Amino acid sequence: MNIDRIPDVRPNTPEAQVTVKLCGNIIEIRYMRSIPTAVIKKINADFYVDKRTDEVKEFRHAVNRSDNKNSVSQSLRKLRDLINTNLTEPDKVLWVTLTYRENMRDTKRLYEDFRRFWTRFRYYLVKYGHPTAEYITAAEPQARGAWHLHCLFLFPEKAPFIPNADVAHIWRHGFTKTKSLQGIDNPGLYLTAYLGDMELSEALRTGNTRGQITEISATDEQGKKQKKAIVKGARLRLYPPGFNLYRSSRGVKRPMIWQTTEAEAQEIVNSAPLTYERTIAVTNEVGEVKNIINYRQYNGASKEGGRLDAPSKTISPEDT
Repeated sequence: MNIDRIPDVRPNTPEAQVTVKLCGNIIEIRYMRSIPTAVIKKINADFYVDKRTDEVKEFRHAVNRSDNKNSVSQSLRKLRDLINTNLTEPDKVLWVTLTYRENMRDTKRLYEDFRRFWTRFRYYLVKYGHPTAEYITAAEPQARGAWHLHCLFLFPEKAPFIPNADVAHIWRHGFTKTKSLQGIDNPGLYLTAYLGDMELSEALRTGNTRGQITEISATDEQGKKQKKAIVKGARLRLYPPGFNLYRSSRGVKRPMIWQTTEAEAQEIVNSAPLTYERTIAVTNEVGEVKNIINYRQYNGASKEGGRLDAPSKTISPEDT
């Protein structure tokens, strides 16, 4: 399966069916137009018959996860949605990065270390009278092979102040850092960029420069704005096949997804501004276009937009 970007295609009538995904302040509308053409007949997972020539041909399979762009994009999209669903009030969240002193390369140890940290962290919260929390944690690989974790600790009220020295003592394996997420309209997109993109200087050291090179604004340790070049998606090639990019606790909320009409979807959007749009064509192994999908994203937290009203109908959480 191949995915290619094409000029935007939107529903041609208000009654057209669309899928709405509500992730906190982020609203995504997806419109899909299926192309009912089929000139192949699948034999098994490896072979098919081309009906135009009656030839038996072999499917092209992705070699590993980094080659399967669709799988990677789905994982990151689910993580972005999960973050945006739960992170609507930045003052209720602690964003903590956990690192190792040594060049720790063991992925099994990574999540086992976090499990033990989480047990100690919950004990710390109880001991000092802080409310209980939920978590979303994601692993980031470094070019030198080491791993570290980005953690969001979600509190039911304003997040307590926890000295970094206390967090490091609870972690026990290296340095920790706590950052603010104030002023970020789309925290899911902001945070998952750490997992996919790589600074150009780091990419050059490893020869991992395949991908789009772009310049972004970033804030350094002293809070000053600076420009830096990054390679989009370069870090994704460092994840081993089958590795879970992220994990979360049971109490974390899931996105809400339901089908409705384009007209009703626009009522949900209200005055929230459009912040992103793309249309893709999905083709099969022999180049047939099977689907055309239009994605639009609106941000109810944007300073340009108005209030985001919750839907009045009953909707169901995403099946993850």
